[in-house]
Order: sequence, then structure tokens, then C-alpha cells
Amino acid sequence: MRIFRLIYIIFIALRFGLDEFILSHTKLKPLQYVLNTLLFWRNKQIPRGERLRLALESLGPIFVKFGQMLSTRRDLIAPDIADELTKLQDQVPPFAFTEVERVITNAFEQPLSALFLDFDEVPIASASVAQVHFAHLPHGEPVAVKVLRPNIENTIAHDLLLMDTMAWLLQSISSEVKRLKPREVVAEFARHTQSELDLTLEAANCSQLGRNFSDKTKLIVPEVHWDWCRKEVMVMQRMHGTPISQRDTLLAKGIDIPKLAVDGVEIFFTQVF
Repeated sequence: MRIFRLIYIIFIALRFGLDEFILSHTKLKPLQYVLNTLLFWRNKQIPRGERLRLALESLGPIFVKFGQMLSTRRDLIAPDIADELTKLQDQVPPFAFTEVERVITNAFEQPLSALFLDFDEVPIASASVAQVHFAHLPHGEPVAVKVLRPNIENTIAHDLLLMDTMAWLLQSISSEVKRLKPREVVAEFARHTQSELDLTLEAANCSQLGRNFSDKTKLIVPEVHWDWCRKEVMVMQRMHGTPISQRDTLLAKGIDIPKLAVDGVEIFFTQVF
């Protein structure tokens, strides 16, 4: 199965003309002319950053997450590529509710009906590692329930291994690529991704953040319900708000956008320092 996945990755890379990223900087540059002749149907008029983004989206959620991480490494990639990768959205089709129920039941060794008063079958959000559902606890409190995707650990492990293999191959044929230390970049991404596979770690970080800002009024952190948390499941207080991307809605609600920006910067630096 792994070899078929690798072949598919190579196919996507060639389809979107990603060979120019490597071959144009190596002794294998003549091969690029051969590929351009054989694959004449490729539309290489599309900017290289956009082609890379489309390729990552085609390869699935783990590669999308890698692209998102790469967009923050402007020390490694060109500005036009970094700008395009910031457009990557970590939105993937949700997995079936029967799988959600199975994950929760196995984690708590109890049926869903014993854990929640009610549980929305349709997720409010779905990403590469987990998805979120709204529910009510037995005493009626509304909560948000984050559930890991089934078999996500194996999926991520396979893709990370392929990423590392490709990084090794790329740095073997290009001194320019080797200078960017691609295997170290993949290793950094792997550490970050692995930490997302245990939701109790996220719950602990959320609780710590809440304690750090308990005396502040500018940031409200949802309460974690630890009795309903496991490695595969995280339950927290449901909160209502407006995304900062919805500027018109914020203005309609009378929100002072410049002040919101200042508050956001203050909160960020308070967390860092």
C-alpha cells in the first residue's frame, strides 16, 4: 500500500510541475526538458506557489498541514510561495457518525447515551486530525466535543515516513535543497503533529492557559471537562463568538476593530513573555 501512495505522490508532483523546484537546481536539469516534452499538457503558466498549494491540497490533510507549517518558514522558502501557502485551509470531509460513536464508546467503555444528554450527529467543524460536535452533558450544560479521526495515527505515521524518504531523496540530488535541511523540517513537523494525537495534552494546555489568564478580562478560555476527556476525546465548554475574519459582522455588532487588533497583540505577547 505504501508504494502505491508514493507513486500517487510522484504523479501529483509531476502533474503540477513541481519537478522544476528541484531539477532546475541540479545536475539533472536536462531531465526537466524531457519531462516538459513528455508532459506537454501541463499548465505551467500557473504561478509556482499556486501549483504547490494545489498539489498539497490534492495529497490530503497531512500534506495540507505540512504546507501550513512551511508557510511560516520564510527563512526557507520564497515570499511568493509562502504567501500562497497561507491560503491552505485545513478543512476535510467529516468521518461518519458511526465512527464517532465507536471512538467515544471505546474510549469511555460506555455508550454515548450514558455520557451525553444529546449529541449532534453533524459536526460543526472537520479537520485533518479531529472533528468537533456539539452536545449536552447529562446535567444539561452545552459543550463542544473534539474526537480524533479513526486510525489517524497509522495514516500520519505512513505519510510522515514518506515525507522523510522524499526529503532524503531531494537532498541527495540537490545541494541547494540540502542547504535547507528538509529532513530537519519534516522532523519538526512530525513532532508538532504527533503532539496533536493525544487530546489530553491539548486539554492540559487549555486548562493552563485558562489559569494564566484567570484574572484577565480580554481573553476567555473555555473550561475543560476533565471527566469527559480521554486521549481520543476532549470535551470543553461551548462558547459563542464571531470569527475575526467576518469583519462586516463585527462592524455590525459595533466592535472596535483597531482596539480588537491591539487587544489581540497584547494577548499574544502576554502569552509569549
